Amino acid sequence: MPPHEDQQQQAFELLNEGARLMHAQRFGEALAVLERAYQILPDDPDVLINLGGALVMTARWSKAVAVLERAVAKHPLHDGLWLNLAAAYLGRLEFSSYSRQEQAISAYQQAIEIDPVAPNAHYNIALIYAERKDWAQAATWFEAALRTHPSDRDAARLLEKARTYQAEEDD
Repeated sequence: MPPHEDQQQQAFELLNEGARLMHAQRFGEALAVLERAYQILPDDPDVLINLGGALVMTARWSKAVAVLERAVAKHPLHDGLWLNLAAAYLGRLEFSSYSRQEQAISAYQQAIEIDPVAPNAHYNIALIYAERKDWAQAATWFEAALRTHPSDRDAARLLEKARTYQAEEDD
């Protein structure tokens, strides 16, 4: 049964408050507010992306994956949901397993398929390959990141680093 108009209004007010708290980097507070919005509008893509983001930012990876997998099943063409799902799969890169990295790469690639300039998707794939010391793949993805965001100094710096390491391996 769909929510009543007053419930919908309440959910959107909660969503706006949650988004404001996220912007202020008050992720724990945002999570509590967004979970209330989710109870009212569990299929709303704006609620889902913000809730997923809050779960990721509070390191609740498993819960984020559950929410975001359900979200992309409902909204498969929403690149932001795929980006958040990738971040949820990955967790903290330095502690992420190979299989979680593969899931993240796949989700980032899905976001890129929807939006070829999906924010930070190319860069984050490059970071995964750099963590694996797969310098050829890292360089390829840092190049793609620079094509989508030419002023990204960090990607440019890391591209040079990847190329240097790749050249040393080739020697």
